[in-house]
Amino acid sequence: MLIPRKVKHRKHFRGKMRGISNRGQNLEFGSFGLKAQSRGWLTSRQIEAARRALTRFIKREGQVWIRVFPDRPVTSQPNETGMGGGKGSVDHYVCTVTPGRIIFEMDGVEQSIAKQALKLAQYKLPIKTKIISKP
Repeated sequence: MLIPRKVKHRKHFRGKMRGISNRGQNLEFGSFGLKAQSRGWLTSRQIEAARRALTRFIKREGQVWIRVFPDRPVTSQPNETGMGGGKGSVDHYVCTVTPGRIIFEMDGVEQSIAKQALKLAQYKLPIKTKIISKP
């Protein structure tokens, strides 16, 4: 699973997810990709599950690029803890995805296989996505 080696600040505010993605909107490495249509948080577990679905379907042919990285800590309090007592400890890491962001890219496989593999990866993600390809 993806987690950062080192972070500048241990705990983050939740923040807002306004606007559209201003970077990572074009296919840079592969011929096919998965583009976000809605906004949300992707956990490292969700990214890993989608990546495994992709690579297993293409039987480790071709190449897959992950274009997002979960570098944002999410905290949680233990169950049955009273109010107060400060912010909880870091539970997991997420990456904030806004519309237009490329999440995965792949190359080296036929178009029909790539579309099916990306469809399987779509099911693993909590946001709406679309499959794109280079013209």
